[in-house]
Amino acid sequence: MASETTVDLADLAAAVAASPAVAETVAAEPKIDKLGRAYATGRRKDSVARVWLKPGSGVVTVNGRDQSTYFARPVLRMLMAQPFAVSERKGQFDVVCTVKGGGLSGQAGAVRHGISRALVNYEPGLRPVLKSGGFLTRDSRTVERKKFGRRKARRSFQFSKR
Repeated sequence: MASETTVDLADLAAAVAASPAVAETVAAEPKIDKLGRAYATGRRKDSVARVWLKPGSGVVTVNGRDQSTYFARPVLRMLMAQPFAVSERKGQFDVVCTVKGGGLSGQAGAVRHGISRALVNYEPGLRPVLKSGGFLTRDSRTVERKKFGRRKARRSFQFSKR
């Protein structure tokens, strides 16, 4: 009876390796350029961030400035540091990024998205951790457009009976 329920570990390992999700993360190779950097693009609202990631001491540069001067609010800096905290890589990578479009909140979200994608490009084994945290999904919420016959996107003009 006990021999029927025992499973050969080699068969189990082969079955796990054959599954497409596991095979994707195992077979994926790092995408690193000749300078040792990983590149990714992050987007949020109307902002687009180009992010380069390389091993270093944890210095983050945004548009040629330090992150503390570009993103003055601590909440925005915390938002950018989330992928490193979740993947336990805090202080191990230098980040250089350029951001265009939108406001500061959207730009911080775009940098976070770009950092997450660059981490996966540098170290493909981090994909399940970052994916479960929701860092690899582009937040598709944008500003709703204004419709004709309305004062704003949904607000009507003031009604006057007479």
